[in-house]
Amino acid sequence: MTSRNDDIRLGADIGGTFTDIALDLRGKIFSTKVLTNYSAPEQAILDGIEIVARNAGIVPADIGIIIHGTTLATNALIERRGARTALITTEGFRDVIEMRTENRFEQYDLNLKLPTPLIPREHRFTVKGRIGAEGQELQPLDEAALENVADEIAAGGFGAVAIGFIHAYANPAHERRAREILAAKLSVPISISAEVSPQMREFERFNTVCANAYVRPQMADYLARLQIRLKEMGAECPVFMIHSGGGLISVETASEFPVRLVESGPAGGAIFAADIARRFGLDKVVSYDMGGTTAKICLIEDFAPRTARTFEVARTYRFCKGSGMPISIPVIEMIEIGAGGGSIAWVDAMGRIQTGPESAGSEPGPACYGRGGRHPAITDADLVLGKLDPDNFAGGAIRLDTGASERAIMRDVGERLSLGAVSTAFGICEVVDENMANAARVHAVENGKNISDNIMISFGGAAPLHTARLCEKLGIDRCIVPRGAGVGSAIGFLKAPFGYEALASRLTRLSQFRSGEVNALLADLKASAESFVRAGTSGRIVCEITAFMRYAGQGWEIPVPLPDEPFGEDAVCKLEKLFRTNYQRFFGRAIDGLDGLEIEIVTWSVKATDERPAVEGHQLTTEGSTVHPAVTRAVFDPAIGSTQTYGIVERDTLATGDRIIGPAVIVERETSTVATTSFDAIIQSDGSILLIRKGSQA
Repeated sequence: MTSRNDDIRLGADIGGTFTDIALDLRGKIFSTKVLTNYSAPEQAILDGIEIVARNAGIVPADIGIIIHGTTLATNALIERRGARTALITTEGFRDVIEMRTENRFEQYDLNLKLPTPLIPREHRFTVKGRIGAEGQELQPLDEAALENVADEIAAGGFGAVAIGFIHAYANPAHERRAREILAAKLSVPISISAEVSPQMREFERFNTVCANAYVRPQMADYLARLQIRLKEMGAECPVFMIHSGGGLISVETASEFPVRLVESGPAGGAIFAADIARRFGLDKVVSYDMGGTTAKICLIEDFAPRTARTFEVARTYRFCKGSGMPISIPVIEMIEIGAGGGSIAWVDAMGRIQTGPESAGSEPGPACYGRGGRHPAITDADLVLGKLDPDNFAGGAIRLDTGASERAIMRDVGERLSLGAVSTAFGICEVVDENMANAARVHAVENGKNISDNIMISFGGAAPLHTARLCEKLGIDRCIVPRGAGVGSAIGFLKAPFGYEALASRLTRLSQFRSGEVNALLADLKASAESFVRAGTSGRIVCEITAFMRYAGQGWEIPVPLPDEPFGEDAVCKLEKLFRTNYQRFFGRAIDGLDGLEIEIVTWSVKATDERPAVEGHQLTTEGSTVHPAVTRAVFDPAIGSTQTYGIVERDTLATGDRIIGPAVIVERETSTVATTSFDAIIQSDGSILLIRKGSQA
């Protein structure tokens, strides 16, 4: 028995450099940042829990629920540190994950570099047996051959198995039978595509089940180890994981389907930004999350992040769709680049400054950390430019060495370009800021949006340092830096609903639509999704139904939201009308007047979530009384191109309505907000900082 309280919640986000911990004690947030421990990632969580529990005056046994997100699965895929995995597939389809699709993302590059398949050819096995596109059995499964394959896998020392058969999304019988046969002879985890990603398009589905199997042993071991060590420290509360789509799932589900955790940390940040957008009633928002290793940009409309059914990991070409490893799962849609505080700066063969994707991480970290890092990181450049106080970084927990930063910057970049330390640091920051601005523009254009129409919400340990300059480049006049921005993703975990999205691909033309069959399919999907949600809550569950539709002959489909009610006799007419409305919203007009042009449904989706409580509303204010900082520091201002005297203000000393005239730096434990000469800062009623461009309309 424990004395835990269900209204005390803790979020833990493992990043590439820092592990962020946020404790919600009945509405009051206690937070900390701890350097990530690569050899034992759970240790940073335990250390962080001890810190915030002590600060809050509680013990770990008082915590009612722990919500966890991690980049461990993502890093395992990028760095190829997963299990030795075997793939079993239909005869004739052994090379699907290597042949990929016909898309050539760089049409004129003669030396096109594609990601190496996750599973090498010699580890892929084929068996006879065939399911048709409509789910009918065309050829029985060769069970004797599967017995032989099982023996080969057992002798080969494999740690995991992935099964991906053609058209298993329409009929999973062969995959399930294959798993039964293999499980009788093997003691390793077996993943089947019909459960991991029951969607059409074989390359994406096969690649996803391979990724799931590849990281499954490592993630299952980590999650089991985490639970054991939490209990040893007295925290016997339930642990839930945040998945890529932004909902919470049980540890057991996460252990079985770890590929759903691939974007779990960034998903928490998007939820955090969406909660801020709802709080202020902002329907057009771009979130900017910059941590120690990466930067993420996400569009948020009508208080919800944009979502997708597929995304890419480890792109070989920056911003190029098709150059990465496709993962076909529900995910919050964002663009991510290797531009975090730990991203290393270097000079390419043409004499240009480049940043990332390699990161100094936490071991050894940027040169200024004094932990053995020799290469300059973005944090080193920020320090040399005066944005950071070397004696008050992370609340004074880490003393920064400015001299080490200058030496690293000059050795790797400055001397090669014949520049001084400050000029070089400015160049590094300009490159990374421009890269982020380009990423934001690309993401907005791909979604048919104008980036300057949005208000930016900035969070993460490094984002507030760069957000004003990013707004200058993007033409954005307002930016909100919420309270707790430095641990925004961890706070976002506390706002996340229990949720799960169930999918099924059933290619159906409207001329062949059968309401009874579709109602039965949706009932099964709803039961499946709700069962995952019920593992974490007994509250009211809300379901969102989506049909992914297209004109027959098109290669890709669009999402069409549907009411949560059974289809009746007028279903075809309603579906056609809804499709045309959404098609026009996406592309400007629907395609009419072509004889024989049919509409078809490709995939059905049911997303179940528990109902979230309403948030307290606030109004943005642009008026305030001026506060004159008593402390100043020399900081390089990118808008002017020279060092300026910046006012230095502790965020905890500011009250609602206080206005700080830029240039200034607003300091807090987990981050610092830089207001350049172009911006003023106004404290909002919820404690957020509003950066507003001077001269812009109120």
